[in-house]
Amino acid sequence: MMVDTQVRPSDVTKFPIIDAMLAVPREQFVPDNLREAAYVGENIDIGGGRTVLEPRTLGKMLDALDIQPGHVALDLACGMGYSTAVLAHMCEFVVAVEDNEARAEEAQTLLSAQGIDNAAVMTGPLAEGSAKSGPFDIIMVQGAVETVPDAVLAQLRDGGRIACIFAEGSLGVVRVGHKLDGVVNWRFAFNASAPLVAGFTKTTEFAL
Repeated sequence: MMVDTQVRPSDVTKFPIIDAMLAVPREQFVPDNLREAAYVGENIDIGGGRTVLEPRTLGKMLDALDIQPGHVALDLACGMGYSTAVLAHMCEFVVAVEDNEARAEEAQTLLSAQGIDNAAVMTGPLAEGSAKSGPFDIIMVQGAVETVPDAVLAQLRDGGRIACIFAEGSLGVVRVGHKLDGVVNWRFAFNASAPLVAGFTKTTEFAL
């Protein structure tokens, strides 16, 4: 029902995306007390500064990234692993990063419980990505950003793509960056909003 009422009506019709979102039980990747709300058409706050993006937003981001089966993806701020699980159904391998060891371990346990063996959850600062595992064909951030650190952009393979929700006031826009000749060029994709992810905020400069 989530796919039929929220994803497909948003012009997300590519079979790999639909198949992945049908295959992954979203309720398994949220706290027990939120399972009944797992399929609502809005972002779900799962605590610890993490959000499960609404199905429409995630589906449209995946669509804009044009993911292929041989791709290796980086999933930043994966929370309990839902987005990583969906990506794992579409990619060759997914590296997810969480900045809290207990949360990373929980996500890895949940992924393993679903039989997903082509994803690994790492612990470390989100803004540093996972340089030792890169470069990546696809990068996603599961939350809003004000800026994307150079360290993350450096891990995107030439020809690769990155999708982020950029916070702009009370609203937000999804942009997809295409890396060509070492430069990432951003293009507007659609409107969406989510809470900011720590490490992806602009540094305030003070002037005397």
